[in-house]
Amino acid sequence: MEQRLEQMSKVMEYIAPDFLFYIGPIPINTTITSQWLAMIVLFSIIFWLTRGLKPKPEGKKQVIAELIVGFFQGLLEPNLGKKGRKYALLVGSLFLFIITMNLLWFIPGVMPPTTDLNTTIGLAITTMIIVHALGFLNNGVKGYLSHFIQPFPALLPLNLIKEVVKPVTLSLRLFGAMLGEKVAVTIFVILIPLLVPVPIMLLGVLLGSLQAFVFTLLTVVYLTYALEH
Repeated sequence: MEQRLEQMSKVMEYIAPDFLFYIGPIPINTTITSQWLAMIVLFSIIFWLTRGLKPKPEGKKQVIAELIVGFFQGLLEPNLGKKGRKYALLVGSLFLFIITMNLLWFIPGVMPPTTDLNTTIGLAITTMIIVHALGFLNNGVKGYLSHFIQPFPALLPLNLIKEVVKPVTLSLRLFGAMLGEKVAVTIFVILIPLLVPVPIMLLGVLLGSLQAFVFTLLTVVYLTYALEH
């Protein structure tokens, strides 16, 4: 019992990323290697799904691929119409990458990169930069900047603060949910080492999928605001 209590007191040490090696002056830790693992897994699955595509679906692989693409287009069309389909690449990439990272903890010894705040901050900042860039390209500099003074110029400071807060909330929401999930699962594994709580793991799949969807859905909202004011 004392040993388990000692292990529980070091839960955060188990979850924290470990340093591995240097590439020049750049330190490489387990978070970075896990991200690369997620990209390899995701690329392999997509490569397998998209081989031999036909004008008309033939076989289950193409049907699955088209359902996935249709799902992302369905998120964009209600607000942006059919022209929103061209942004399915951005939305789909975010969702698939995040959900892959979230579910990496099913691989023994691998920690989901989204339990590291650096990962979620990087995702959120990159997403908002792309959203603002698309807003500029779609509306022009003057047209896009004008929406910061809507509905009247006095709201400019609040609108600017809102834009700064967006990546903060995006990153903290994803990080907090995934870190809390991993802490809970780790504690249960310590307390019940021979009976890993399967319901908790299934709940982890649901939560990981939900957080990926929430991040993606908020991106759609921000993108719609940037493109359509």
